[in-house]
Amino acid sequence: MAELVFFSGTMDCGKSTLALQVDHNHRVQGRRGLLFTRFDRAGEAVVSSRIGLARPALEVAEGTDLWEEVSRRHRERPVDYVVGDEAQFYSPEQVEQLARLVDDLGIDVFAFGITSDFRTRLFPGSARLIELADRVQVPQVEALCWCGARATHNARTVDGVMVVAGEQVVVGDVGRAEGTLDVGPVGTIAYEVLCRRHHVRRETAAGAARGVVDVRAAAAVSGARAPAAPR
Repeated sequence: MAELVFFSGTMDCGKSTLALQVDHNHRVQGRRGLLFTRFDRAGEAVVSSRIGLARPALEVAEGTDLWEEVSRRHRERPVDYVVGDEAQFYSPEQVEQLARLVDDLGIDVFAFGITSDFRTRLFPGSARLIELADRVQVPQVEALCWCGARATHNARTVDGVMVVAGEQVVVGDVGRAEGTLDVGPVGTIAYEVLCRRHHVRRETAAGAARGVVDVRAAAAVSGARAPAAPR
């Protein structure tokens, strides 16, 4: 029986690698599938992983109707499965279209995405996937905080200082200089994964290396009120 499965986790936990592996496993068994993505770090119409794997894909745009796109291709030649990477960037309506593919056409759908943003708020697409998915799974590979604990939160930094306010979607990367984004007068945006304790305290790897906590500086950059210092 067809299912809608959502593989969800932080950045750097191997979601895109797993998406490519799932696509490969189904293809080698003779199943025909479609690979979708949105805002991949490597550019348009490609699914890429941090370990160097990449494969062409169909880019999901704001106005893409995934039901129409897949069902049209299904009429021409049966589609057995759909893999959707970067699914946090899909709209709730597009997630509902994926669910319809499962229910009405019997197509397996495997979605991969980040659960929450750098503010610890759910992405709208991820929230709808959690509401509709037959199963929500956490990838087996755990991303790690700089302290060695399991990373559970995504952090955004501007010029090395963690921020908790700003646009929800700014595409970047973690652990690679070429993944940063220069946003002019705002500064250079990058991402880092942290455990909950260090996310709450706004302690990044850079701050830990300097032996300081960047709470007050982060508040100044983000415009947010800094929490009281821990006792």
